[in-house]
Amino acid sequence: MAIGGSMSEQGREPSARERLAGDRARAAARLRRRRALLVVVGALAVAAVAVVVVVVALSRDGGGPLRNSYKGALAPAAHQQDGSVAMAQPGVAAPVLDVWEDFQCPACKAMEDRVGATMKELAAQGKVKVVYRPFQLFQQDPLMSNSRRAANAAACMPADHWVAYHDKLYAEQPPEGDTGFSTRDLVAWGGQLGVGDPSFAACVRGDQKIKTVNQASALAGRAGVDATPYLALNGKKVGNDALASPNDLRKAVADAGGGSPVPGSTQSSGTAGGAGAGAAKMTISSRS
Repeated sequence: MAIGGSMSEQGREPSARERLAGDRARAAARLRRRRALLVVVGALAVAAVAVVVVVVALSRDGGGPLRNSYKGALAPAAHQQDGSVAMAQPGVAAPVLDVWEDFQCPACKAMEDRVGATMKELAAQGKVKVVYRPFQLFQQDPLMSNSRRAANAAACMPADHWVAYHDKLYAEQPPEGDTGFSTRDLVAWGGQLGVGDPSFAACVRGDQKIKTVNQASALAGRAGVDATPYLALNGKKVGNDALASPNDLRKAVADAGGGSPVPGSTQSSGTAGGAGAGAAKMTISSRS
């Protein structure tokens, strides 16, 4: 009886009440999708505002960038299991400065110009462990593909040349909206730095580290990274002042404690200042 009844009901037309219930269910589903879309759009707007705030902070003092102001030896660098690259003197485990970045991000380049040398200096002095965490921020082409190719190539780079390659990628950053970071260039830049191992070229051409890039991007989301550049000391987001001022970054690291200063290390001659008027015009599209 139960089976026969089920079969007869499958062949009948739905009643008016059933059609009305179905229409209501579909309308409720559309409303939920619309609300979800508004939440996503709102989140993107907040992220875009956060990026603009960072860019303004990078340009607040009106001075020129401090490119290559640190000329000393670098602390050793090593690939970590989560895809990041740690730069620290042996035995230095804290404080930890996490650098969340996208090689296609103009504001990340501005921050690197301002305080990248200070990070290298502090790590060389044994005062901090710097952990570089490149990931893919952008979600639409050509920015997305640029970002993915650069992050993949960086993950392919041997640790002993990684920091120099990191700096080269920023030096060659394509204008926002242009296609760049070609596979040919990414391989050639490695060769210019002395990396001639065919395995590096094969890794770049074959996108062999894309899984690592995807894992880094997922980790950025779980860490609450809502804009780039994003610095965190011992897991706590660093204020915008430290993104622009070498002195403010030094103070933040000192306040975080830890580290083991290396005898004979010296301070660099860089002074605090902004990234110039051009930085104020940098924006990251809400497409990211």
